[in-house]
Amino acid sequence: MYHVNTDDKYNKSLRYQIKKRKENGMEKWWKNAVVYQIYPRSFKDSNDDGIGDLEGIYEKLDYLAELGIDVIWMSPVYKSPNDDNGYDISDYQDIMEDFGTMKDFDRVLEKAHRLNIKIMMDLVVNHTSDEHQWFIESKKSKQNQYHDYYIWADPDSNGKPPNRWKSCFSGSAWEYVESVGQYYLHSFSRKQPDLNWDNPKVREEVFKMMTWWCDKGIDGFRMDVISMISKYPGFPDGEEAANGYTEITSFDGPNIHQYLQEMNKKVLSKYRLITVGECPGVNAEQAKKYANIDGSELDMIFQFEHVSASPSIPTHYGKWDALPMTMPELRENFTKWQNALEGCAWNSLFQSNHDQPRCVSRFGNDSAQYRELSAKMLATAIHFQKGTPYIYQGEELGMTNAYMDEIEDYRDIESLDAYKDLIENVHIPAETVMGYLKAIGRDNARTPMQWDDSENAGFTTGTPWLKVNKNYKEINAACQVNDPNSVFSYYKKLIHLRHTNDVMVEGKFDVLIPEHPKIFAYTRTFNEKQLLILCNYSDTETIIPEEIQEKISKAYCILIQNYEKAEKTILRPYEAIVYEINY
Repeated sequence: MYHVNTDDKYNKSLRYQIKKRKENGMEKWWKNAVVYQIYPRSFKDSNDDGIGDLEGIYEKLDYLAELGIDVIWMSPVYKSPNDDNGYDISDYQDIMEDFGTMKDFDRVLEKAHRLNIKIMMDLVVNHTSDEHQWFIESKKSKQNQYHDYYIWADPDSNGKPPNRWKSCFSGSAWEYVESVGQYYLHSFSRKQPDLNWDNPKVREEVFKMMTWWCDKGIDGFRMDVISMISKYPGFPDGEEAANGYTEITSFDGPNIHQYLQEMNKKVLSKYRLITVGECPGVNAEQAKKYANIDGSELDMIFQFEHVSASPSIPTHYGKWDALPMTMPELRENFTKWQNALEGCAWNSLFQSNHDQPRCVSRFGNDSAQYRELSAKMLATAIHFQKGTPYIYQGEELGMTNAYMDEIEDYRDIESLDAYKDLIENVHIPAETVMGYLKAIGRDNARTPMQWDDSENAGFTTGTPWLKVNKNYKEINAACQVNDPNSVFSYYKKLIHLRHTNDVMVEGKFDVLIPEHPKIFAYTRTFNEKQLLILCNYSDTETIIPEEIQEKISKAYCILIQNYEKAEKTILRPYEAIVYEINY
């Protein structure tokens, strides 16, 4: 027989254990950590202007301490004209007025450290804002000392851009500037010119800025699209895209590892940091170089295969008409990455962030009947894999897509540009395009955090910068924090288990029943211990195969489950259960 482990020692010893690990300088401490992403504009407004701010983060740090997380990844708070919600930076060593002051940031940092929570900054150095002083100087003349801080190219023989690259935000990736008679590259918005990392002065400036933040006391960097900083010579066109454009080929360029190793040597290796690189376009083999076990570059990377399109269903309009992977496709992808990086690199575990739709809406079932069950199931499937888990704000509450009906309610530049482009240039009906935005638009993740059932979900008493999800009265932190059966409490227990169970951190991953259409099953094994993880990704009851039932018969403990009682032979809709096995 087995029993459900409800020992209070997880709660009582957690903070002490984590504190001692940090004090003792535990090597690669981030392996045991759980990271929580804050999107500041949508987290908590303290001054009633409708925009989240640093003081709001300060006020809610105790909530995050209660959840048990170790690290806050803070999306950009630097000075910015806010064309892309802060990912267009005009001054790396100042704070955007919307968010407060540097003094406010220092208060957040001090209180977080007092609560044994680390702060990881969002490092955006593939590009700056076009209002950054470097770019203002760069476009004055070709002779200006800052001109080569950015990527400029002469027009072709017809006066057009040097290639047909399509910006990630629609339209050409090149913008002409009359004063220098050249085009500059912007992989994203035209107000986000790409830096020229081949210029050693640019690298020197970036490393100097990073050192300044490290000396201030921050604990790490999440590096935005870092796999794009090295461009291929000649700017070769990529695969054909819509409207005569081609895809950008600025991924995993020829000098990327030289630059990251230089960054590591001059900055990262001198501090006890956590580093994660956002690496679109990087596969599992390439990831071993970025996050290699020798620590010469980064600690881990974000790859996006599992949150991208199903490989079995063709797309015609990039991400917009893409359907999510099926469970068998997800299982295959998870297994590939777990096996590929075993013993040689480290995985980042996530299913949500500020650029993705809400995971319970994308991969689970956000109906009233199954939202909580599927949110817990998805969390189980991710958190028990090998790697460092990342939680996006509101994920721990089971927040859902907003499904906003009017284009006027959207704020995301990517969504607004795509809406215009797909309707005007590709001639897709507006109703169809709106369906794309409801399913996968980035504003789904950016609606304000749902704190309670008061007006505007307790986020602000002003007018929120983005509409609050209309389901906030049913889904909010206040009704979950003290409910032992809530999604919040389930995430809290998952975090506690990671802090106290070595198998969750170090155990080898092995997939089971890899052909099953509904059940994602795997084991984690370390020394003499083994965990058996079972997740039903469907809304129907399914029989547990006999080979798995045999393993269950050897179980002596249920670590966590999302139904009150376990059934030995079946998994109910969206059921998740984790057994500890005699091994």
